[in-house]
Amino acid sequence: MPTKIKDVRPPHGLTRLLMRLPIWLFRTHLGWVMGERFMLLTHTGRSSGVPRQTILEVLQHETASDAYYVLSGWGDKADWLRNVEKTPEVIITVGHRHVHACAVRLGSEEAERAILAYAKRNPLAMRVLPRMMGYRLDGSEEDFRALAHLGIVVAFRPTSAVSEKAALEQ
Repeated sequence: MPTKIKDVRPPHGLTRLLMRLPIWLFRTHLGWVMGERFMLLTHTGRSSGVPRQTILEVLQHETASDAYYVLSGWGDKADWLRNVEKTPEVIITVGHRHVHACAVRLGSEEAERAILAYAKRNPLAMRVLPRMMGYRLDGSEEDFRALAHLGIVVAFRPTSAVSEKAALEQ
């Protein structure tokens, strides 16, 4: 069973600085170097109202809807997650593309599918990255399913697609 999310703490100090360095690749228009595996999230600070940025690893890109799925590695303690829950309208940058999107927290079944699909596509990353964040995974499908139920997966859906879907539902 993976370490509980409440036991995993966001980085601070030098580790935090190192994890934020890729932001500068995007700011200098070199985000394409990161490929489609990482995205720059520009969101609004929940208290300050000031634009904030963070780098997130993409679990999955659904080409039909152009939605990007990410896991909050720090659970509900992640500042970016708390910010997008207050103000879900964001801008994501992947490669050279800038997309206005709406953040939507997924249910546990959808989160499980996204994490399992990622684990199958990226087995090495799924063994290494969670350990870097403090999780102890044994690499089994059962462990990945447990992570999906403990973790928080967010979909970033282009606002035009969100608007079209809402119009169809009415």
